[in-house]
Amino acid sequence: MSFVLQLLNGGAGNLAAYLGAHVLLCLLPAFFIAGAMAALIPKASITRWLGRTTPRHVSYPAAAAAGSLLAVCSCTIVPLFAGIYRKGAGIGPAMTFLFFAPAGNIMALAYTGSILGAEFAIARFLLCLLFGIGIGLLMALLFWRDDASHDAQTDALFADRASIGAPAIGVLLSLVALLIAGTLKLWPLTATATVVNVPLPWAEAWQATLFQWVPFDAAKGEEGVSVQGSLLIALLVLIGLTAYKGMENIIEGANRWTWIALGLAAATLLVAALRFTPHAGGLEITFTGRVFAVGLALWAVSHYARRLNPENWQGWLWESWRFVKQIFLLLVVGVFVVGIVRQLIQPEWIQALAGRNSLLANTVGVAFGVFMYFPTLVEVPVARMFLDLGMHPGPLLAYLMADPELSLQSILMIAAVIGRPKTFAYVGWVAVFSIIAGLLFGAWVDGVGLGWLALGMATFIAALAVALAWLHRHQHNSIQPS
Repeated sequence: MSFVLQLLNGGAGNLAAYLGAHVLLCLLPAFFIAGAMAALIPKASITRWLGRTTPRHVSYPAAAAAGSLLAVCSCTIVPLFAGIYRKGAGIGPAMTFLFFAPAGNIMALAYTGSILGAEFAIARFLLCLLFGIGIGLLMALLFWRDDASHDAQTDALFADRASIGAPAIGVLLSLVALLIAGTLKLWPLTATATVVNVPLPWAEAWQATLFQWVPFDAAKGEEGVSVQGSLLIALLVLIGLTAYKGMENIIEGANRWTWIALGLAAATLLVAALRFTPHAGGLEITFTGRVFAVGLALWAVSHYARRLNPENWQGWLWESWRFVKQIFLLLVVGVFVVGIVRQLIQPEWIQALAGRNSLLANTVGVAFGVFMYFPTLVEVPVARMFLDLGMHPGPLLAYLMADPELSLQSILMIAAVIGRPKTFAYVGWVAVFSIIAGLLFGAWVDGVGLGWLALGMATFIAALAVALAWLHRHQHNSIQPS
């Protein structure tokens, strides 16, 4: 029983530390961005670029760009992938969209940067983009016969023109600015503007109590719950309660709970941008440049949102709330489970299997990513745990490349859409490209010069280009009359 209680305490402590951290500056804007993408951008404005007759230099970057706008997991992306594929998208751009969206979207990259560091986020973005396009090109050439027999009559759908109104563009850009203001750790965002001392003599005692309730070992990368974190958790609970009353039927119109929930969300972002320091005489609150940047971005969001027509802003709030309901509970459960797993996994296991940048270690990282399922974003705290337990950054990036792309559930769903041969090929390419990504990034971390890495990447790209050219020539010869 004591062992079970230890596991539950580990899960609860990890969850409390997670919810009380400044990741709220990433999560809240990202939820609103995801809702805005779904409600304010016409579908045709994305999918019209993915037709099979569209030039490759247009369709593949467009597929990656469309994926970057959708903060979804490997299971959620499959219905969207099925929709664009069945309506006329080429197999290549569709597979690039399927690969890039879960790992290369704005939420995943921002969250990766805030938890693991900018170098992981940059490597994840660049390698996902390069390898996602490569996988799409390979799939298009390998299965060109099936692609050619795909219903070409639906290609007209992708020629539809659709425009995005100026207020919608303003909302989207303001939300992106809010996300950037909350996550970047650069001057002047980190510069101190002023410090206010609040006479709260119980603040230091409350901090000690929190550390007693949620003990942590900083050497293992664990985080406790701060006074500020406890306030953020309380605000988050209030947001959930008021949002349920104010957003569940938002399509029918806003009520007072809607405005309370939005006000609490704005207040939460501002509180998260502050810096709290308990001391013997009270609580020191530091106002940095981030506070003013977040406040300015919030004003911009409000300014442009008021210019949206009721149908658009109600749809935006509804999609954002639907996204929260779909993802956040799973995210909470996942973080809780991570806290339990942290109590079970011994550091020597991770160090033995993936403690160095070898082919076997990167293969282990990919295998774990492919055959274990975590909802979107949960792979990042899992990666943080593995990094703290001794996993080499190379295999860790290989895991981050593979985990968001595939799960056993999504593999079955993809097979139902495009068939088993294409699915098996796609899973194989994800594994191969993820291993290569891990080896390259791990080599850079280990001190290999950029010149050698560039040479290795150029060699890989050249080999891929030769393979693509051979496949293209083989296909061309196979359709010539005898």
